[in-house]
Amino acid sequence: MAATKDKRIASATFMTSLVDFTQAGELEVFIDDEQVASLERKMNERGYLEGSEMANTFNMLRSNDLIWSFVINNYLLGRDPFPFDLLHWNCDSTRMPAKMHSFYLRNMYMKNLLRVPGGITLAGVPIDLSKIAVPTYFVSAIEDHIAPWKTTYAGPQLVSGKSRFVLSGSGHIAGMINPPSAKKYGYWTNDKLPDTPDAWLEGAKQHEGSWWANWRAWLNAACSARQVPARIPGKGKLKVIEAAPGAYARIRADET
Repeated sequence: MAATKDKRIASATFMTSLVDFTQAGELEVFIDDEQVASLERKMNERGYLEGSEMANTFNMLRSNDLIWSFVINNYLLGRDPFPFDLLHWNCDSTRMPAKMHSFYLRNMYMKNLLRVPGGITLAGVPIDLSKIAVPTYFVSAIEDHIAPWKTTYAGPQLVSGKSRFVLSGSGHIAGMINPPSAKKYGYWTNDKLPDTPDAWLEGAKQHEGSWWANWRAWLNAACSARQVPARIPGKGKLKVIEAAPGAYARIRADET
């Protein structure tokens, strides 16, 4: 959008987002030429990566918590599964288009081209992150094993606009989906952006509760010129088809 002079976006927020894939976390164990080529052969047979296969990959990264604890508790001990809200999040898997997923794995994880000016071209436009001049807010989680915070810290260094980095407690999902009412985890802020993540954390201030309040204050300051009113479903050009959550949300992937 910056390259094509599209100014519709006033600010950007990146949650647990890898921009530099130099140290991409535990997923690297599944990403090399042989494994990606095998995955591509499987995807090309049907045109997509099945959502359950992606879910299994993430489950294996935390096999003690997400696989073996249930084998012991449910299968060996015969107990009912214990309620765990994040498991519902994990079960909401999405199929990945084959060409998109292959492009992502090879150009981001394997070649690390997103950080290189012009390294990736999308829709005929060479991507140069340094052209991003809108205010940006990067938030990561200190226990994130999927997008390590010390790697996501490179994000603010690659854009040219005013940027803020915030570090939440907990992990990849719980650290982000953390409403103020929960009063959990806490977060760290630092008005400066030193060269290294360790220097940032050393000078950071720890706060109680959710980072959402800090984000809201940042958004109000960054986007005070023009705010988009909340959309009321059915009041615009498109009419409501059916009540939420919609029939598509109730379709199980294993029944299609």
